[in-house]
Amino acid sequence: MNRVILIGNGFDLAHGLPTRYEDFIYWYWGQLGQKLRLCSDKVVQDPFCSFVLKENIGLAGWYLVWSYRYQILLNPRSNKELAEIAMQDKEMCDFKIHSVFFSRICNAIESKGWVDIEREYYELLRNVVLKPEECDYTISELNNHLQYVQGLLTQYLLSITNVDINCDNQIRQQIYGKIRKNDISISQLPAYYDYVDFLINHADDEYQRLLYRYGIDGPNRYFLGEDIKKLKSFSNSKEIEEVYLRDLILPSNILFLNFNYTGVADLYGSEKVSTVIHIHGKLDTPNSMIFGYGDELDDEYKNILNTSNNEYLKNIKSIRYLESSNYRKMLQFIESAPYQVYIMGHSCGNSDRTLLNTLFEHNNCVSIKPYYYQKEDGTDNYLEIVQNISRNFTDMKLMRDRVVNKTFCEPLPQIK
Repeated sequence: MNRVILIGNGFDLAHGLPTRYEDFIYWYWGQLGQKLRLCSDKVVQDPFCSFVLKENIGLAGWYLVWSYRYQILLNPRSNKELAEIAMQDKEMCDFKIHSVFFSRICNAIESKGWVDIEREYYELLRNVVLKPEECDYTISELNNHLQYVQGLLTQYLLSITNVDINCDNQIRQQIYGKIRKNDISISQLPAYYDYVDFLINHADDEYQRLLYRYGIDGPNRYFLGEDIKKLKSFSNSKEIEEVYLRDLILPSNILFLNFNYTGVADLYGSEKVSTVIHIHGKLDTPNSMIFGYGDELDDEYKNILNTSNNEYLKNIKSIRYLESSNYRKMLQFIESAPYQVYIMGHSCGNSDRTLLNTLFEHNNCVSIKPYYYQKEDGTDNYLEIVQNISRNFTDMKLMRDRVVNKTFCEPLPQIK
């Protein structure tokens, strides 16, 4: 029995990296503020917005005057405030946001305090397919702006990951920990018992080799000779006391399915036990990065497929996966044996719905265990994750069987 670890943005956040999209957008405003502060000309612009000064003064001077007048500190969030001031300063400065995409991103942060950039892209994509006459943008413009966001995001992530990141022993113990019977769905318990039987019947070789791969050998291994003899005395694994089951089962192989662009997940890899697949690519190879949307289960997706213009499919993840062998490797892993799914920091939102549906509804999936975020006030997001998980299923009965209930789940540790 194997284990798949879904690594999402919350995993990087748990390690102290400011990788929220909001952090990235505020960084963008900070970079724009730097350009204004150092600009001796009257124009600063990019695909998203433009500053054009009307008065006979350079932008650097304008920036200094207004930041002093409003006592705005030179930080990314303050530069967003300065942009808002510039929009009101019609006499001296003409500031405009040209991108509908970027405007939606900023509005989402303003109204909700967070943003899902890939979701915003898909909403605009659907609009331009269904009601092109009502859109003041084209699909080419939308795709170009998404590409520009990806380039900026790469710069930002490279700037914040150039630090030492420490592994957490609690997280490592969860990743490489034992398989609990209570985590297994009722319908898949036979697969669990088959695995137990396999280890019992080959206890003198298979199990000891498994322990060796985990670095547990010699006098430090979990089971000594007498324990193995006791296990072999049972004719059926269901007769084994829970104390034995609790100490017996380890996953044969572990797959880290990393949805992040960073390499934090690589720090937890073990050559003998685990494999890491960067399903969306890596920062050190920007051409491999997949940024877009992947929800073939959406009711409107067929309308997108029916368009004759390939621009509409340019950033659909399920198509982009074919550019590398990563998706194929994932399929080979889940086809090879029954597996658990551990969710560590992934919201399970619709932007990865196609892939997650493949994982969650596969015949070899025995359980789905979310590690939730524990807030300071004692509340958590377990229910929110489960709600998102449910959207990745077409069979709700199967979902209720496979998702591990909260009684047997726990928070993802946060590294201080």
